[in-house]
Amino acid sequence: MVGRSIFASLTVLALASSPLSQAAFSAEPEIVDGIAAIVNGEVVTYSQVRDLSGPREKLLRSQFKDDELIGKIKEARQAALKDLIDRQLILQSFKKENFQIPDHFVEEKMHDIIREDFGGDRNTFVKTLQAQNYTLGEFKKMESERIIVQAMRGQKVKTNKTVSPIKIEEYYKTHREEFTAKEEIKLRLIMIPSHANEGGAAAQKAMADEIVGKLANGAEFDRMAQIYSEDGSRELGGDWGWIERKTLAEPLEKIAFKLPVGKVSKVVEFSGNYYILKVEETRGGATRSLTEAHDDIEKKLIQKQAQDLQERWIASLRSKAFIRTF
Repeated sequence: MVGRSIFASLTVLALASSPLSQAAFSAEPEIVDGIAAIVNGEVVTYSQVRDLSGPREKLLRSQFKDDELIGKIKEARQAALKDLIDRQLILQSFKKENFQIPDHFVEEKMHDIIREDFGGDRNTFVKTLQAQNYTLGEFKKMESERIIVQAMRGQKVKTNKTVSPIKIEEYYKTHREEFTAKEEIKLRLIMIPSHANEGGAAAQKAMADEIVGKLANGAEFDRMAQIYSEDGSRELGGDWGWIERKTLAEPLEKIAFKLPVGKVSKVVEFSGNYYILKVEETRGGATRSLTEAHDDIEKKLIQKQAQDLQERWIASLRSKAFIRTF
């Protein structure tokens, strides 16, 4: 029988999604099959690799084409093969340590799948298996192995539930940008071209100065933009909406993000044009305190610790195994 240390957490895992509800079953079938890898005498087939990478490949085909698509699919299949090899190593480790899964646990998991994914209709469940060319025994074996892999990961990768305050503070100091809200301004803009190549720069600059004067005397910015601006936002009264840093050219950004709310800039000359800016609102830019960010940092560091432990555990299994890929 399995020790409690292995299966104490399996009640939580019982509600995990079943293979039938995963997109891997809808991957496009390919006729050609063969041996993709041998792991201590156990075979991983190309069809298993394609089943696992199928959902990812479907997404890639909608995003890439030609040689780039071929390269992305190759990467997806290599990642899937690595995952399958790791899975086989974990299953072999389970057997080597003489663990077993109680039969009633697997049966309960099967009942949960039928109840949650098929409304309790066992016939529909069986017909779905048949449509996917799986027998009930094969599906049960797959579920059993999935439970084993999750349980072994949980048993072998044990992390501390707390992180020292010093590490949390160090992370906060070196990753402050993670806890700073994106700084944005709600901007209106008037652009007057200088027409310097036509000798009209002085007149255009005078017009821009006149507009600034009108705005200072109470003219509505949006109305001035509709009348004078030659920017694409003219019809919107110069409204650029909410923008973040790196949206404007650097000379304009420096001025815009320093403007007090409601204030109008002086005429800014840049790249052959004259600009007048107004910031209507600001948001973001505030940094959460260490106290506010504490729990999120602790959670992230615990997850990182778990990932590192799992990688080391899998690496140790790999180092003792005979693995050959084709």
